[in-house]
Amino acid sequence: MDTFPSAHDTPAPTPVTDRPTDNRRRVAGAAALASAVEWYDYFVFGIAAALVLGDLYFPAGSPTAGVLASFATFAVGFLARPLGGIVAGHLGDRRGRKPMLVLALTLMGLATTGIGLLPTYDTIGVAAPLLLVALRVLQGIAVGAQWGGAMLLATEYAPEGKRGLYGSVVQLGVPIGVVTANSVFLLAGAFTSESAFAAWGWRVPFVVGVFVLALAWYIHTRVEETPEFRRAERALAERERSETSSPLRTVLRHHLGTVLLAGGSFAVNTATFYIIITGVLDYTTRELGMERGAVLTVSLCVSLTQLVLIPASAALSDRLGRIRVYAFGAAGIALWAVPLFLLIDTGSLLWLAVGTFVASCFLSIMYGPQAALFAELFTPEMRYTGASLGYQIAAVGGGGLAPFVMVLLLEATGTSMAVSGYVIALSVVALASIKVLADRALSR
Repeated sequence: MDTFPSAHDTPAPTPVTDRPTDNRRRVAGAAALASAVEWYDYFVFGIAAALVLGDLYFPAGSPTAGVLASFATFAVGFLARPLGGIVAGHLGDRRGRKPMLVLALTLMGLATTGIGLLPTYDTIGVAAPLLLVALRVLQGIAVGAQWGGAMLLATEYAPEGKRGLYGSVVQLGVPIGVVTANSVFLLAGAFTSESAFAAWGWRVPFVVGVFVLALAWYIHTRVEETPEFRRAERALAERERSETSSPLRTVLRHHLGTVLLAGGSFAVNTATFYIIITGVLDYTTRELGMERGAVLTVSLCVSLTQLVLIPASAALSDRLGRIRVYAFGAAGIALWAVPLFLLIDTGSLLWLAVGTFVASCFLSIMYGPQAALFAELFTPEMRYTGASLGYQIAAVGGGGLAPFVMVLLLEATGTSMAVSGYVIALSVVALASIKVLADRALSR
């Protein structure tokens, strides 16, 4: 199996097998739930950005300008994610995975609830968009801190030979978050008129985010720190007695190339994902005249299929190797980029569903093994920092800018094929990065 060795010429430690099964399942369940609620809070902003935030917080002369401003605020959250990954990664490698996950959940719950209660531009003027941006930054910091903590809780408790499968339970948080966010928005739209939805109905999905605080308390009181971190903590303490060490400094000095390659390999996945769930929502409703509820329903149904595909691809990577499964998904995204938008441009719900479903399959094939793959690039004492940085660099380079770039490309060229070209270019970067990582693994 061609899993990746760590960046330290030392093999990835053997996953612990001496933990009781019920404890392992409780930890994996808590990590999956933490990921789901965190991503729910994060995704409701993307949906709201495509539907209402432009008009309410960025009044401008044209709908396109308002959407661009709204998507720019959406992107700000991604720019903040590396900061969350750096701070939580550094502290998580020195103080533990669990405390940083609890902190990330608490910060996300407070920021999301704050957005749901935030007055609009008509009420408080320019302070409204400024506060919206500030709260979005806090969301970005929170999700940047969360992924590494949840992923490591799951993978570092995994039984031998199942790290990919256990890591995928955290990856399931993304489709669960999308399904839940879409469902809540659909319900809010179904039980309110257009005017009521614009006035207060859109706020309901944000206010629901306050319940994440209860989960943070549960993890704080019921979930134990991972055994691999405890072992790494002892080794780190011994080293600190003789030298000054910092996981962040070590990663940046000696393993920055690995971090950048990890980010480059994954940017196409995040970009395509956010184009589908956010950019396409705006494009189909504003440009193609499709009905909002119908498009949200298609997005919801497609996301449900990921609940099966993500763990299936992760389990396959435990047998065939991360690189083969991961690279297959990246190649599939490149090949499907043009057919995807040819189908969307028909304006048919059926072809929209077909196009986004196939794209979602390739995304899931990549996303399933990604948590275990990134964890195996680094040793435990720097794993939170290194894996988080790789993931969040991809989020900035891909996901955060993708809806904004999509609108700009559509306005500048008048054709969705420009968006396909953007996805293909990112796919080439991904495949090149994967090739270098694979060559490094073979040379060790």
